[in-house]
Amino acid sequence: MPGFIVTTSSSAICQHGAQVAMLSSNTRVKIAGSPVVVQNDRFTVSGCPFQVPVGAGTKPQPCVKLQWIAPATRVRVGGQPVILQSSAGLCLSAEQIPQGAPTVVATQPRVKGT
Repeated sequence: MPGFIVTTSSSAICQHGAQVAMLSSNTRVKIAGSPVVVQNDRFTVSGCPFQVPVGAGTKPQPCVKLQWIAPATRVRVGGQPVILQSSAGLCLSAEQIPQGAPTVVATQPRVKGT
């Protein structure tokens, strides 16, 4: 599915509203001065408030990282598929439990990929 290419200047959140930090290993390909992010880059989530009920209380189960499962199919940087605004991913807890899908809320508006 086509979508705008995500860069390190883009903004993404977990389904609980916490910010995703994107750290790219790509230093060569940039859009509007920001490196393009690829599937194997590091995506960390900070400040996720999610908790699960345990007995009479709750247990913190925040999203801590993001794993992209459906990146671009035709556009690659350094041999790795780029991440698109329309790419599918999963937010994971520290115990690797899937917590839901992330949302790319803002990205550069000029370059699209598929």
